[in-house]
Amino acid sequence: MMRELMLLTSVAMGISCASATRGTEASPAVSPSGACCGKPVLDRGLEVARQYRVAAITTRRFTHDQFWSAVRPLLRDSSLRVTRLGQSILGREIRAITFGSGPVKVLLWSQMHGDEATATMALADIFRFLAQAPNDELRQRLARELTIVFVPMLNPDGAELFQRENAAGIDVNRDARQLATPEARILKGIRDSLLPEFGFNLHDQNARTLAGSTGPQAAIALLAPAYDETKAYNPVRSRARQVAAVIAGLLSQEIPGRVSRYDDDFTPRAFGDLMQQWGTSVILIESGTLAGDPDKQRLRALNTAAILGALDAIATGSYRQVDTHFYDGLAENFTGASDLIIRGGLLVFHGGVIRADVAINFDDPTGKTGARLRDVGDLRDLSAIDTIDATGLFLHPGPITPRDGEVYLRLGTSVSFAIRRGANPASELVRRIN
Repeated sequence: MMRELMLLTSVAMGISCASATRGTEASPAVSPSGACCGKPVLDRGLEVARQYRVAAITTRRFTHDQFWSAVRPLLRDSSLRVTRLGQSILGREIRAITFGSGPVKVLLWSQMHGDEATATMALADIFRFLAQAPNDELRQRLARELTIVFVPMLNPDGAELFQRENAAGIDVNRDARQLATPEARILKGIRDSLLPEFGFNLHDQNARTLAGSTGPQAAIALLAPAYDETKAYNPVRSRARQVAAVIAGLLSQEIPGRVSRYDDDFTPRAFGDLMQQWGTSVILIESGTLAGDPDKQRLRALNTAAILGALDAIATGSYRQVDTHFYDGLAENFTGASDLIIRGGLLVFHGGVIRADVAINFDDPTGKTGARLRDVGDLRDLSAIDTIDATGLFLHPGPITPRDGEVYLRLGTSVSFAIRRGANPASELVRRIN
């Protein structure tokens, strides 16, 4: 693997690096209408997402073979240089794609959690843009100013089963300190070989996350991770904060109120935190969920626009002028919300009716399938992604298997409800939840 990493590093040999303090000098603040995060920048990114969408990828669940088959035709372009970095535990190849030969080096990695594929789809679309738009001004600027290394699908074994962990059940993002897994060693090796000024840690977060305790469902969360327990801002973390502010300024124009800030507690075994400590300015992008987007295709486009906008701000240096309030002012992630609460209804149970709210979580909270009972009772103070006002209506539980001849509603079990006009099971059906 070291020989291959040296091949990748040779791309940037002879190129002078930006200084460690680049971008820390005082500059006038730029509003969201400014050059780096204005509406034209966002619109351009969304246009790229539409025009260069890789049609072979249509859902958020795809395997290693399916991903590389989809992007293989694009990699014939000489501007995209492919390097084999090593193998996963089960022998699937992990590859890097390098674009550009500029002085500022940037590392992006996606799907280190195998079931977090939104950014991997966006990277495929970015590859197509870079391969097929040689005369585009943005593309030329990125090639001239940056050396960009992408590592898509860092955890291909996890992607095979669409699970968070790798084949050994280890969370790769919690293996930055011990480096017990080949996937973690590969990421640490490419970081140490490339020595990037900037890194993008690309994830998906829990669909049950709100933007603030009373806010809407968070579509995207951002973070400039802490490098130690003090959560202080040194020049490295400050650069990450400025780039995160660029992204916040861009996305707030398209999904206002749905961009949040991820928890910044220091995690001493996580890659984002330790890379910040090692001198790479890391920006975490966590894709959440948007209503009506079960396969995250809209979030795929927003990722494309956000990543391209951030890369352009780094290429031009305009990130240095952005007001960090666009990041600092984001509502913090609030977790623990239920997927759905049915409020104000009358629960039909055991021959009578009980005034009770019902909370439901789904096995797939993004696709809203596989309902399970989370809570029953007075839930007026609890938060939920979605709510149904069932005032004056009756909640009829679906068929329930008796236990020793007795009927129970048991928390955590699969459940369905018919919301009807009356207590009679033959009364008019208003809605069914299952």
